[in-house]
Amino acid sequence: QVQLVESGGGLVQAGGSLRLSCAASGRTVSPYGMGWLRQAPGKEREFVAAISWNGGMTYYTDSVKGRFTISRDNAKNTVYLQMNSLKPEDTPVYYCAADRRRFYVGSDYSDGTMDNWGKGTLVTVSP
Repeated sequence: QVQLVESGGGLVQAGGSLRLSCAASGRTVSPYGMGWLRQAPGKEREFVAAISWNGGMTYYTDSVKGRFTISRDNAKNTVYLQMNSLKPEDTPVYYCAADRRRFYVGSDYSDGTMDNWGKGTLVTVSP
């Protein structure tokens, strides 16, 4: 079982930037796609971004395209989410997750394809 720990959340003004990190331990996540999802209070969890196991492909929800960048360092067993031009609607808790499929090369990433989850890190964007 892999343990995922997110960090880097905090309070930032609209237009600012944050970089989230997700450190994996217990086993390597290099064969697995990784994703970031977010959930605001009272709302369903929303897919934000995903990256393929080798980092060759990235996917984003439309609302963050051009502003967020997902990346990974398999040597460090870590995944990152660089968030720029933040908006108040980017505010909720961000979760890191590992896809359950090894060496997956498709584009079908979602809440339902993720297996292991971190506990989340809170991002608050003030107007």
